[in-house]
Amino acid sequence: MTTFKSRLQNDLTAAIKERDELRSATLRMTLAAITTEEVAGKTARELSDDDIVKVITREAKKRREAAEAFEKGGRPEQAERERAEGEVLAGYLPRQLTDEELDALVAEAVAEARAGGAEGPRAMGAVMKSVNPKVAGRAEGGRVAAAVKRALAG
Repeated sequence: MTTFKSRLQNDLTAAIKERDELRSATLRMTLAAITTEEVAGKTARELSDDDIVKVITREAKKRREAAEAFEKGGRPEQAERERAEGEVLAGYLPRQLTDEELDALVAEAVAEARAGGAEGPRAMGAVMKSVNPKVAGRAEGGRVAAAVKRALAG
């Protein structure tokens, strides 16, 4: 078992002992998502810590989107619960990049793409391919894509 997954399970046990309903429910759902990911496909596999971070990132995004939907639907209590679950998950994710840090990484990738002969909006794919491994879970894909579009337009 990976160290990250065992950390999640230990934290779940502690949350249950402390009778922390929010934390224990959130960790249970996250561990279920990890297990689902492990058995998806033709053969079962054990996820690496990086894969687990991707699953947690996806779960956190679901919580944000659900909170927005509940807010629009006039259910503020449910939206607040989703936000609280998102905060629990955020504690397990790497620190998110600031806009300045993201822009610097994107500018570097754009310079590499231009050196390789890619110009303008058509360079988007090359720049994204270059910048995504550097960002690796520290910024959402939509945020990265928006930064790349700004850099290529400017």
